[in-house]
Amino acid sequence: MKMLVPSDMIAAQSKMVYQMNKYCTDRVQVRKAQIHKTIQEVCRIVQDVLKEVEVQEPRFISSLNDYNGRYDGLEVISPTEFEIIIYLNQMGVLNFVDDGTLPGCAVLKLSDGRKRSMSLWVEFITASGYLSARKIRSRFQTLVAQACDKCAYRDIVKMIADTTEVKLRIRERIIVQITPAFKCAGLWPRSASHWPLPGIPWPHPNIVAEVKTEGFDMLSKECIALQGKNSAMEGDAWVLCFTDAENRLLQGSCRRRCLSILKTLRDRHLDLPGNPVTSYHMKTLLLYECEKHPREMEWEENALADRINGIFLQLISCLQCRRCPHYFLPNMDLFKGKSPGALENASKQVWRLTRIMLTNTRCLEEL
Repeated sequence: MKMLVPSDMIAAQSKMVYQMNKYCTDRVQVRKAQIHKTIQEVCRIVQDVLKEVEVQEPRFISSLNDYNGRYDGLEVISPTEFEIIIYLNQMGVLNFVDDGTLPGCAVLKLSDGRKRSMSLWVEFITASGYLSARKIRSRFQTLVAQACDKCAYRDIVKMIADTTEVKLRIRERIIVQITPAFKCAGLWPRSASHWPLPGIPWPHPNIVAEVKTEGFDMLSKECIALQGKNSAMEGDAWVLCFTDAENRLLQGSCRRRCLSILKTLRDRHLDLPGNPVTSYHMKTLLLYECEKHPREMEWEENALADRINGIFLQLISCLQCRRCPHYFLPNMDLFKGKSPGALENASKQVWRLTRIMLTNTRCLEEL
């Protein structure tokens, strides 16, 4: 049976699809091309620095490899900010401990005290048997600082000093964070065990199985959720990261395209003081929207405008409540550490943007 849809509604829909496609060509693709060019330069420089690090310390082997212009472990945070993950080898003798005391984090503990000497990272294991994320990062930071002074790009690369993280400033305008990490394949953290929610048909059980087998990463970086908590634990803690899982879930239909449009709108209109709204917030809310609209037909191009409006309305609600739960770790608030004033200001901006999108069918020409 054919659904009867008023012809003016079909006309409005096809107009919107045309607008979306044009926006993708004029704005989204241009953004992607510029970022791609920046990535090429960033990776050339970082590879040079890391080659120097590896000479000094063979345990830090660069895992930044080029696969036809795509780099494994590279995350675009904004058009001028990037994070590069360096995967460390040999987690072997360490057990993953995730007991919920450290929101968004976990620790690596020796499975048996006698095995300490078998660990590649023996001198970074604390007296109580934890592999200290901060000690590894501190060693890596020293090596990167030395490498920056020696590498071919030393005139344009500077180490950012006021942080325990390894951050480089390139040509004064690009920031790259290099984060040591372990890949945890075949494991799934207890703090994410509620996922997927029962009774929701998305994602498909086969994809859930794939995501859980693929696992997650543990990053050595400062965790906002832990600031001011037990500092000894904070130094040992590794931040849980689900980038691969998130990317796997957003395959199929127009979900990736939706994310690209959201990131473009964010860069053009919501790059605000205090950085209240990031691309990662957009990605998180997109994942929640996928749960609300589990059917593939709800992600076809004629429904994309509705999905984007839904995500912006969700974002306004999060900004007003001053809470944005992480998709896999809902106890972790992605707005933690953001100032109430910045969130309030962002809420007004997002509302202004949403109103334009809901009331003007040609809004994308101006946005």
